[in-house]
Amino acid sequence: MTKAIKLLNALPPPQRQRLMSLAKEVSFPEDTRIFEAGGRADRFWVIRSGAVSLDQRVNSLHRVTVASLGSGDLLGWSWLFPPHEWDFGAEAFSPVRAYEFDAAEVLRLCEEDPQLGIVLVRSVAEILAHRLEMTRGKLMEQYTSQRRRAL
Repeated sequence: MTKAIKLLNALPPPQRQRLMSLAKEVSFPEDTRIFEAGGRADRFWVIRSGAVSLDQRVNSLHRVTVASLGSGDLLGWSWLFPPHEWDFGAEAFSPVRAYEFDAAEVLRLCEEDPQLGIVLVRSVAEILAHRLEMTRGKLMEQYTSQRRRAL
């Protein structure tokens, strides 16, 4: 399994500085819902400290955690792709401090600096590929354990 890519570390220093000029420091108390699946995705975060769980609602009473994110991780990528709606929900598992980025401002900056745009999209794609690989591994583990119990 490949190592998780950290968005800010993936950017060359000049592009990182330009992106960070748009950062706003925010915090979320433990157990705060940061966003819900289907909601408008108009921003993203880079976690500075704490832990966030990404979840999928199974029914009205139950959510399944699909990923846990921590320091340096990107939280939110749905802002980059139409229809700009969150695919998962996110909740602060502990107190969280993060850099928040307004999607419209970041996209404007990417138009002004195409190299930033290319590096940012490439980095987000690598992050998505890594998370897909991790999710596939979790599904295989669940399938294998269910098959063992059935036998």
